[in-house]
Amino acid sequence: MSPRRPPSPRRAVHALVLLPLLAALAGCGPGRDEFAPSCPLARPLAAAHRLERYRHPAAGAPDVADPADLEASGLVLGVDGKCRPVAGGRALEATMRVRMQLERGPAATSDSLDVPYFIAVAQGSRILTKQVFSTHVAFPSGNNRVQMTSAPIAIRLPLAAKTTGADYTIWVGFQLTEAEYRAAQAH
Repeated sequence: MSPRRPPSPRRAVHALVLLPLLAALAGCGPGRDEFAPSCPLARPLAAAHRLERYRHPAAGAPDVADPADLEASGLVLGVDGKCRPVAGGRALEATMRVRMQLERGPAATSDSLDVPYFIAVAQGSRILTKQVFSTHVAFPSGNNRVQMTSAPIAIRLPLAAKTTGADYTIWVGFQLTEAEYRAAQAH
């Protein structure tokens, strides 16, 4: 057997530099025997993910709406988000952005559109809260279709001993009028 060489001074310096860095990184993420928080499921509500806004909404069935009267249409494409524990682990803050696609129709009279949408929090089949937001969409010259993402929206969810973020569902959709709802259901 050959004798072991002592570590070079260069290796010792690298080890001294890396130790504080590793100690700092150890403070990131969950502690030992802890897991990252469960985030709620966030998704578009099937009954409200489609928007069709007509100049003269049909009084009867939505299938009689004239396509020439379509002012705007839209789809909720999805929800992007993340969550983190707050208040000493007694709550969860979910921050999300809603992705939408909007299109000007042949009856549009403006290059911009105000679109109301909602975020609702449910626990099981019970709606706990609902907030309505509005976004202003400007269509660039010569372009009738725009994809956009909302500003970040933060929601605080209470946690209890047996409640996790996975016990909640976050629903998003367009805040539809009755005529818009009927038109969306026709598809």
